Amino acid sequence: MSYPTIKCGVSEIPVVGLGTWQSKPGVVGAAVEKALSSGYKHIDCAHVYQNEAEIGESFAKMFGEGGIKREDIFITSKLWNTFHRADEVEAACDTTLKNLQLDYLDLYLIHWPVGLEPGKGTLFPVDDDKVALMDSKAPSFAETWGAMEKLVEAGKCKNIGLSNFNQAQIEEVLSSAKIKPANLQVESHPHLPNLELLEFCKKNDISFVAYSPLGNPGSAFRREDQVDLLHDEDVLKIAQKHSVSAGQVLIRYQVDKGNVVIPKSVTPSRIEENLNVFGFSLDASDMDTLNNLYKKVGPKGYRTCSVQHWKNSPHYPFASEL
Repeated sequence: MSYPTIKCGVSEIPVVGLGTWQSKPGVVGAAVEKALSSGYKHIDCAHVYQNEAEIGESFAKMFGEGGIKREDIFITSKLWNTFHRADEVEAACDTTLKNLQLDYLDLYLIHWPVGLEPGKGTLFPVDDDKVALMDSKAPSFAETWGAMEKLVEAGKCKNIGLSNFNQAQIEEVLSSAKIKPANLQVESHPHLPNLELLEFCKKNDISFVAYSPLGNPGSAFRREDQVDLLHDEDVLKIAQKHSVSAGQVLIRYQVDKGNVVIPKSVTPSRIEENLNVFGFSLDASDMDTLNNLYKKVGPKGYRTCSVQHWKNSPHYPFASEL
């Protein structure tokens, strides 16, 4: 099965991928195998998800006896916050490559603009008052990005990019970059359409990946007042009109905006359904409805992954929303 791609640096990135955030060990490997056998060509990973070793076992199996070619699959991973110092970046990438049993990544992202203190034996260091410990050396974006560029030069990553950076932070990276960010990955769905950020990325030839496209319905980070997009009456009307599910509408919404979308699931039927979004498209009235849905939940929309435990960082990306 072939399905659309968009330009991502020197590569083409398939517009629908499998997300693996919050996919638990013991089930994530089977989900990846199901996705690859169902025709997915794009798998999104990250060190902090703490499931890359299991995913690596599935890659080894599917790229071996499964008969799937590694070069046909676009694989992303992400540099965690405790590895922002220049002398930490390559080792962090090497750990991911070892865990995933790969020789290279198609895309490696700086996961967050927030740097955390390394060497504390945890991915989430905190002080005695349980406040997040920011990196005491406060490496600049230019320092971290320069080390990311060396990974491309070494052949360990085909493309590099950013995740959860705001526009000003992306501009700062662009100002010193020798290799331009190929991609931005952020939370995006009709309650947080990110239309201005998307327009900025298009102007700067940065591909745009939407995570949590369904609005995080089962997330451990779910807010108590969270509104469920999958049961929104406008989304359900559009789904009925096209004879598809609400989830398929929300995935197709990203595709029709020219974005890449990485819905997460470990349920075999849902994994198949999430890829089956190329038999219909949303019309202008559908898109207008979905683009304005955020107004139901507030003037700035509704972010489910606001990571406010890092708001004491000078690089906290969502300060304008506090």
